[in-house]
Amino acid sequence: MKHYQFILFYLISNIIIYLFQGSVWLYLAWFFVFLAVIVWGSFDIQLGYFVNSIINKQTKIKEVALTFDDGPTEFTPKFLDLLKENQITATFFCIGKQIEKYPETFKRIISEGHTIGNHTYSHSNKTGFLSTSKMIEEIEKCDEVISKIGNIKTDLYRPPFGVTNPNIAKAIKKTHKKSIGWNVRSLDTVTDDEKKIHNRITKNLQKGSIILLHDTSEKTYNVLVELLLFLEREKYSTFTIDSIINQKNNV
Repeated sequence: MKHYQFILFYLISNIIIYLFQGSVWLYLAWFFVFLAVIVWGSFDIQLGYFVNSIINKQTKIKEVALTFDDGPTEFTPKFLDLLKENQITATFFCIGKQIEKYPETFKRIISEGHTIGNHTYSHSNKTGFLSTSKMIEEIEKCDEVISKIGNIKTDLYRPPFGVTNPNIAKAIKKTHKKSIGWNVRSLDTVTDDEKKIHNRITKNLQKGSIILLHDTSEKTYNVLVELLLFLEREKYSTFTIDSIINQKNNV
């Protein structure tokens, strides 16, 4: 649902309230519907309700982006080995604290040609409740770690959990970041069955899809092994998120 659909929803709802004015229950029903829309808009990054996020690439060829969140971790080297073996570059949205914990792995991600994105410093479970100033601090502190250890800068940012709200939107704008979402969510952190994860990815795949994965477990590594075989069979190539930014800049 895009912005104009939310506006249409709002207008229709107000017309209904006007026609049936005086009903307390109707006002209560409208309030809860409105609240549900706000919650939905906050947790589904594809809606672009608070922030316009890049969720895919406009392309006519069979290509997809592999993106990995929450690293680096102790599992990341295995992911890097597999990607290197298949001559594939990906995009890693890294947490500042994790970079500090695994600095050599972070440097390896960069040296092997992968793209880096900011995923906040701490990936707080309270992300959706943080103030604008706290969100700015989270983003800027991660930037500092990326610069200090990796000697690079990035304007790519992925909101933890895909959560957006007015405070996060302001923080993204003030830190001059480009919000990066996805249109294929693997749910690899909440699903134990590797086959289900693989099927969820492949059945929703389209030209230009951005796939959300996490380099945080053996399970996802095994899924990636099968996914790369699938991409090869189906003649898919891969791209990194910065290529979308370059594409937009050249239009």
